[in-house]
Amino acid sequence: MGIDLGIQRLAVVSNGQEFKNINKSSAVKRTEKRLKRAQRALSRKYESRKKRGEKPAAKGGSNIRKNVLRVQKLHQRLARMREAYRAWVVSVIAKTKPAFITTEKLHVRGMKKNRYLAKSVSNQGFYDFKIKLLNTCRKMGMEYPSSKTCSCCGHKKINLSLSERMFRCEQYGCERDRDLNASVNLAKAKEYAVLT
Repeated sequence: MGIDLGIQRLAVVSNGQEFKNINKSSAVKRTEKRLKRAQRALSRKYESRKKRGEKPAAKGGSNIRKNVLRVQKLHQRLARMREAYRAWVVSVIAKTKPAFITTEKLHVRGMKKNRYLAKSVSNQGFYDFKIKLLNTCRKMGMEYPSSKTCSCCGHKKINLSLSERMFRCEQYGCERDRDLNASVNLAKAKEYAVLT
């Protein structure tokens, strides 16, 4: 299964599924609008205090503290909405139990240098999506075929549990570290190409 990540849509899967960009939904836009208003109100309080020559706003009164708390809550709400959506997308993808999943390697830091895309890229949370996908696949016991195949003879060991850290070939008895065995198999692979 191949997954293409983007800004227009969060993910487009090779089986035809498309997952929309949650940042374009009405709930997120409404919350962002509330956040913008709350930040503007807080900024006005800071500036008026500064103009009057009073003590620093950081040590200010209860109204400023209330406004700061309001802004923090809205930031947290937005972050949780995005995180919950990414977790849902990952669970939907992982439930199909494909043999393997491939995603493109994005240069996010380079994409953030474009001032027109920076906010959209950071809101999508590509790295968080990737980590969630890896963790979910591990929990569901999905393994790459490269881990179950002997790098010496090509014999496939079907019953290989996650707790076995050494790969022992049932046919010829060769023994090798599980991850090293997988990396050798991936290096020898001829059926697919990795595009960067």
